[in-house]
Amino acid sequence: MSGQASELRPIVVAANWKMHKLRSEALEYLEDLGTWMDDHPRGLGTRVEVVVAPPFTSLELAVEHRPPHARIYAQTMHQSDQGAFTGEVSPAMLRDLGVDGVLLGHSERRQYFNEHDGALSEKVVAAAEFGLRAMLCVGETLDERQGGRAEDVVRDQLQTALSDLDVIKATSSGLSVAYEPVWAIGTGETATAEIAQGMHATIRDVLGSIFTAEIAERIPVLYGGSVKPANAAELLGQPDIDGALVGGAALEVESFSGIVSAGLDLVAGAGV
Repeated sequence: MSGQASELRPIVVAANWKMHKLRSEALEYLEDLGTWMDDHPRGLGTRVEVVVAPPFTSLELAVEHRPPHARIYAQTMHQSDQGAFTGEVSPAMLRDLGVDGVLLGHSERRQYFNEHDGALSEKVVAAAEFGLRAMLCVGETLDERQGGRAEDVVRDQLQTALSDLDVIKATSSGLSVAYEPVWAIGTGETATAEIAQGMHATIRDVLGSIFTAEIAERIPVLYGGSVKPANAAELLGQPDIDGALVGGAALEVESFSGIVSAGLDLVAGAGV
């Protein structure tokens, strides 16, 4: 069940700042992005959605200075609403700040902080319960791809992490999935558009088996792996690629807005 890009799914372009930007730098970025978005209103917030995911120290500032039509996401969270979890942040705390959503299972969280799919299953459910839009990240390592296990790895990640999310929450919570081949993050390497599309089609098939085909057609599936203005149009032009989770190129408004522009151009060209 391979989807066809349509009005059912928006194009979502997300800026993951990772551990970058002091508050003063964050404010300058948000103001500059807001200015750019004011100048490019057509399609923003409807067919093209912009997400900014700052570090925790700038979340409240980002909510207060949210660019027009943009959503603010946290980069991670704990699954409990409160408790003795030193250093963690709960979904209740994020909602209290006015945050819109949260990245879950980013490859760096998996690699450096031992996040596993069992915990992510709890986090996806907790995000939905607190009205946070979860963006679940999945992807394979270079060894897994070279060993011919890429699709199996991604399928297992999805099935485990989403197994406890009921159908109603899946449709109403704003769930999205970001495919990030680990071997293409921060390396300058990018999966070809054909490779990325193939995995995105697989992801949509798996989503259909977990939920329903109709629901799967409505869940945006983003590509994350060295997305830049130069390759954004080709990637976003694939039928099952519904946006981009951007790391390095998201740290400057000029390059990030170039990727958003590619999405706007695609929508304008499609007439949807």
